[in-house]
Amino acid sequence: MTILIPAYEPSKRLINLIYDLIDICDYHIVIVDDGSGEEFKYIFDTATRLGCTILTHEKNKGKGVALKTGFKYIKETKEAVGVVTADCDGQHLPKDIVRIAEAIKERNNSIVLGTRRFVGKVPFRSRLGNSLTRTIFSFASGAKVYDTQTGLRGLSFQMLEWLCEISGDKFEYEMNMLLEASPAGYSFQEIDIETVYLEENKSSHFRPFKDSFRIYLPILKFSMSSFLSGVLDFLLLGVIQFFTSNLFLAVVGARICSAVFNYTVNRVYVFSKVKETSIKTSLPRYFILVVFVMLANYGVINIYFSIIGLSLFLAKILAEVTIFFFSFWSQRKFVFAK
Repeated sequence: MTILIPAYEPSKRLINLIYDLIDICDYHIVIVDDGSGEEFKYIFDTATRLGCTILTHEKNKGKGVALKTGFKYIKETKEAVGVVTADCDGQHLPKDIVRIAEAIKERNNSIVLGTRRFVGKVPFRSRLGNSLTRTIFSFASGAKVYDTQTGLRGLSFQMLEWLCEISGDKFEYEMNMLLEASPAGYSFQEIDIETVYLEENKSSHFRPFKDSFRIYLPILKFSMSSFLSGVLDFLLLGVIQFFTSNLFLAVVGARICSAVFNYTVNRVYVFSKVKETSIKTSLPRYFILVVFVMLANYGVINIYFSIIGLSLFLAKILAEVTIFFFSFWSQRKFVFAK
């Protein structure tokens, strides 16, 4: 078993963590120095003397790159049956790290997550951020994970090649890992761990706005794609309805044209991470979804427009909001899945 710790400008807590781990287990510890610089060299030198393997980036590249550097090293050395990733700031207790490591041996096809329940004194930004991310992740993937931002994760050796291929250089890498797990055939197992926040989590290098933007980027890109497709759909709906006075023809014609646009944008820009899915496979799936959504769209619009008596514009807006999250979930889970 190998413990992988990405570290950027770590404090002495990293050394304390190493000592504590040595006391309770004999796992190999691999630490990735992500461009911390000369000021922190003494910490990594101490870790080396304690038997850890140190992999070094000359400059800071981000947590995602650091994790992939570690995964690649472990995969090439073939020295472990599994890997546990842990943070360097002392927020993961050694006993919890060992519990996650032991769980991997029985769950080769699952990502084992050390789940914090956010009880006790937890910084407001951490509690709010995780609640928001948990909700968005559930909509995006269709899977339920309580702690999407945990850095304590257990991964089997068989996953390493897949882990090295996941996109993301910084904190978004860990979210991408969760988003791509189900399409790749992996499930989740959650094990409760203690929630530890030291000094209000001041040692964290997570930047709330910039890194949150990276984490939510898949949703944002899908939203923009849907918005542009919706604008095209709405314009065509009005034009066709004006010239034909046939609502069904207007809905179908507008949906087909906007669907071609939406499929192209989503495949190239939104779900490009699953580019192994060929057009031959994804295109039929997409248009099966389009037909279903189109009929649902017509039904909802007809209820709002013909039965309730709302304007066509308002009926269209309400219908699109109703099916937005279903469409995202379906495309990630069904259309562009590997």
